[in-house]
Amino acid sequence: MKKLLVIALNLVILGGAAWFGYQKFEEYFNNPWTRDGQVRANVIKVAPRVSGPIVNVAVMDNQEVKKGDLLFEIDPTTYEVALSQAEVALEKAIVSSRGKKIEYDRLKDIRAKDRGAVSHKDLIRREITYEESLLQIKSAEEQLKSARLNLGYTKVYASVDGFVSNLDIRDGTQAVANQPLVALIDKNSFWVFGFFRENQLAQIAPGSDARVTLMSHPDTPIDATVDSIGWGIAPKDGTVGYNLLPNVNPVFQWIRLAQRIPVRVSLHELPEGVDLRFGLSASIMVMKDSSQEQE
Repeated sequence: MKKLLVIALNLVILGGAAWFGYQKFEEYFNNPWTRDGQVRANVIKVAPRVSGPIVNVAVMDNQEVKKGDLLFEIDPTTYEVALSQAEVALEKAIVSSRGKKIEYDRLKDIRAKDRGAVSHKDLIRREITYEESLLQIKSAEEQLKSARLNLGYTKVYASVDGFVSNLDIRDGTQAVANQPLVALIDKNSFWVFGFFRENQLAQIAPGSDARVTLMSHPDTPIDATVDSIGWGIAPKDGTVGYNLLPNVNPVFQWIRLAQRIPVRVSLHELPEGVDLRFGLSASIMVMKDSSQEQE
């Protein structure tokens, strides 16, 4: 009796293993999948709006930052001087305009009392001079706004929540306007690119459910959804080569390799303990019937 129980138990175990294996076999062969996936995210190339030596680096490499946190500061001395000069220039323009207004009003009063004392041409000339002084005030005001903006630009802040990556600046580094200095990975923009063979695309559609497994967490699958399918890849043939002739790669006519097309997949809620990092390897399985079920 005991021997029969052992045999029955073994049969149940073998049957369960066979059923599990069959389910996995059916899953992997009926649903398109790829091991060629990679975690991606938006990378913000942070560039200063003004030039000058850096006097303060407020973050460290790989540090997490919040939107609005100070990243680094450029020496403000030159821009403080420019602001002071712009303030003085505005005051001078205002004082000059007041003088021209007084002179214009004086000549206008004289002509009102005695038309022969001041010619119409002189009065018009004074009026034009005064109006030009008003334009100079507006120009000086704009210069002052620009100087204030430039001074504010000496402090560079994070534009998104994210992670500082590959930081390579320090006090004394020369910052050049509009030249990126800091890479900031947007914390809220992670997605996965999977490269599927072209003969699998008929089974993939935007909205399909997917399952992503990171190489860093092989036992923790992540629920996901297919966002979109790429519309093009760069051809290997046809580029310009020697003597402006096209490059044509040699091929074997009896071997046809399927092209791989990028499929963008968005991730659902992350399991506890799973962190996403740009460039992580991932496997992706698309549930081919899920989009039809949703419809």
